[in-house]
Amino acid sequence: METIDKILVSIKELHRAQAKTDAQLAETGLTLKETAQRLSNIGINLGHVAEEFFYYALKDDPKLGDIRFDRIVLNLHSMNKRIQDEFDIVLFNGDAVGIVEVKHKVHPKDIEKLKTKKVENFRELFPDYADHKYYLGIAGASIPSEVADIAKAAGIAVIRQKGEVAEIEADGLVAY
Repeated sequence: METIDKILVSIKELHRAQAKTDAQLAETGLTLKETAQRLSNIGINLGHVAEEFFYYALKDDPKLGDIRFDRIVLNLHSMNKRIQDEFDIVLFNGDAVGIVEVKHKVHPKDIEKLKTKKVENFRELFPDYADHKYYLGIAGASIPSEVADIAKAAGIAVIRQKGEVAEIEADGLVAY
């Protein structure tokens, strides 16, 4: 009987340990979920910062290469019954559309997606521009040289940060 009692005590201890482990795993799962959400928010914020930076850089001089544009739109959204898409920066003139995809760090897959999926989706979502010429640009806070070479070889404009690209608004500046 003594052996059976020891086994029963061991089983009860095992159940308690398992319950404690389950509670710790649940807490760890919640922490991981919160961490994933924070990282996602950081990524989204970095994307918005990059989009705004390149939008303002292009707004004052709206051109890709020698192609000048009359109008620029930030974060153009559209959807139909089949697809929905967002275009980071879109430039327009009478016969051309410029689509600029903005990434914090550009990867080769971003270029491929721009050339295929983004152009196809734009044509479908904005049929009024079907007869226009499409020019593409890839913009990024970080674009490795080998990735820039891939874009340039495909005839895609590469847009990087450079030099003193900042606007300072200081009307009414006060000394403290």
